[in-house]
Amino acid sequence: QVQFVESGGGSVQPGGSLRLSCAASGSIFSLYAMGWYRQAPGKQRELVADITSGGSTDYAESVKGRFTISRDNAKNMVYLQMNALKPEDTAVYYCNRRYSMLRWGQGTQVTVSS
Repeated sequence: QVQFVESGGGSVQPGGSLRLSCAASGSIFSLYAMGWYRQAPGKQRELVADITSGGSTDYAESVKGRFTISRDNAKNMVYLQMNALKPEDTAVYYCNRRYSMLRWGQGTQVTVSS
């Protein structure tokens, strides 16, 4: 059973940076496109970045130019480098497949505040 474990969140000031990590179990991780999602209080979960099995990436307009998604298929890991963070980036961040999503992990809290 595939599981996702997110880490790397924290509290930062506006303009700061964080790097999120996602450890995914399962022997066929490399075959799937993966995504980073976030859910702010009172809002629906949204996709912020995704990466194909071959490494092509796409981003939500709100994070384009500030966030970078990457993956290491040998380690079953997905990363999200977040720079120039804004208060509106405050949310719980999750990773999952881009399509045919599986059970959600616990997520990691990101708080951007002065």
